[in-house]
Amino acid sequence: MWARTAVVATVAVSAATGLYVAIGREDDPEQPPVAVESPQPSPSAAPALEALEVPSPAPAAVPWVGTWAVAVQPGGRPFDRQTLRQIVHTSIGGDSARVRLSNAYGTKPLTVSSVHVARRVRGSTVDPATNRPVTFGGATSVTIPAGGSAVSDPVDFVVPADSDIAVSAYLPSATGASTRHAVGTQHNYIAAGDQSAAAGLRRAKTHRSYHFLAGVDVQNAKATGSVVAFGASITDGVGSMFGANRRWPDLLSDRLRSSGRTIGVLNTGISGNRLTADTHGDSAAKRFDRDVLRQPGVRWVIISDDAINDLGKSAAPASELTGALRNLIDRAHDADIKVICSTLTPYRGAGYWTARGEQGRAAVNAFVRSRKSGCDAVLDQDRATRDPSAPTRFRPEYDSGDHLHPDTQGMRAIANAVNLGWFND
Repeated sequence: MWARTAVVATVAVSAATGLYVAIGREDDPEQPPVAVESPQPSPSAAPALEALEVPSPAPAAVPWVGTWAVAVQPGGRPFDRQTLRQIVHTSIGGDSARVRLSNAYGTKPLTVSSVHVARRVRGSTVDPATNRPVTFGGATSVTIPAGGSAVSDPVDFVVPADSDIAVSAYLPSATGASTRHAVGTQHNYIAAGDQSAAAGLRRAKTHRSYHFLAGVDVQNAKATGSVVAFGASITDGVGSMFGANRRWPDLLSDRLRSSGRTIGVLNTGISGNRLTADTHGDSAAKRFDRDVLRQPGVRWVIISDDAINDLGKSAAPASELTGALRNLIDRAHDADIKVICSTLTPYRGAGYWTARGEQGRAAVNAFVRSRKSGCDAVLDQDRATRDPSAPTRFRPEYDSGDHLHPDTQGMRAIANAVNLGWFND
C-alpha cells in the first residue's frame, strides 16, 4: 500500500445546504469524509407549503473525464509571489472544465489564488476573450494541506480538442519545495507578481516542468471514458520533438479522434521511474492508485516501460517484475479497468544495457505475451520498434540516438501498433 498519508480536500457548493468541505485520506478511501456545512436557513423563514409538488427526475449529470494529466513528483523549485502559466494540450474537448491541483509532496500548506483558464494564442499569450476565473468552493483562492490535493468548481469554458489551453495561477507566498512533473517536453512560463488574468505576461521566463498542476477534466456527453498511459521516460516523451506533442500517447490520441472516438488520453509517465523501487518519485506500484485508478473516467490503462529501468538500474529478477506487473493487472481489474500490457522495447547500446538485463527483458516480454499474464490485450512495442536484423536494438530510423528512447518516428510506430478495436464498448 502507499506509505504516504495524504489528505484530499474537495470543496463544493450545494444549492440546498450551502458551502461544505469534504476531507478524506488518500491512503484510506473507505474512511467516510467529514463534512463541515454552513448554517441552515431558519425553519421559520421557510414559506408554508399548501401542496406537495413532486418534481420530475433531474437528468443524469454528465460525468467528468480527464482530457490531460501528468504524474506528480517531489523535488520541484520553490515559488514566492509569482505567476505560473502552464500549457496543457487537450486530448478531447468539452462544454465545461475543472482543474486539479496537487500539493502531494509539499511540506506545508500551499495557497493558490487567481487561477484562470484560457485558450493559448502563442507563447505565454492567451486569448483574453476566453480567459475565465477558476474558483474553489466559490472562492478565488484555495489552501491545500501538505500531502493534499484540490479540485476546482466547474468552469464555464468551452474546451477545444487537440488544442493548447493555459492554466494560470498566482502563488502569493513562499511555497517551499514544490510538487512537480519534471519532464514537461513543453515550455511553461513564470512571471513576477500576479499576472494570471493578463493576456500576455511581462518579463516571463520559460520553464520545462509542471508545478502543482495535476490534471484538467471536461464534461462531454459523447465521451466514453479515458485511457491512462502509465510508464516511464518513453511514455513521458523523452526523445520526441520538444513542444510538438509527439509523445506516443499524443499520437494515439490523434488516432482515436480521427476514428470518431471521444476518449481522453492521460499521460502519467515519469522519466526514470521504476516498477518496484522509488526512483524519480514513488514507484509504479505505489503510485498506481493515484495515477491510474483515481483518474477521472478511466476505463483502460496501458502499462508501459517502467520495468526497463528496473532491468537497467538494478538487474532485478524477471520473476520480481512479472509479479509486480501481475499485481497491477489485478488491481486494475478489481476497479473494472481493462489492462493493455506493453512489451519492453529493445535498448542494447544504452549505457545501462547488460546481457543479464536483456535476458530479463525477454522473460518479461514472454510473460506479457502469454495468457497467464491476465492482460486484456498486448501492445507489442518491442515488435513495433526493433531492428529485424538485430532484435535487441531499435530500428536505426526509430532511435533517438541514445539507444534507449525512440525518436518521433519510433513514437509513431508505437502509437500505430495500438489496435483501436480495444476501445470499443
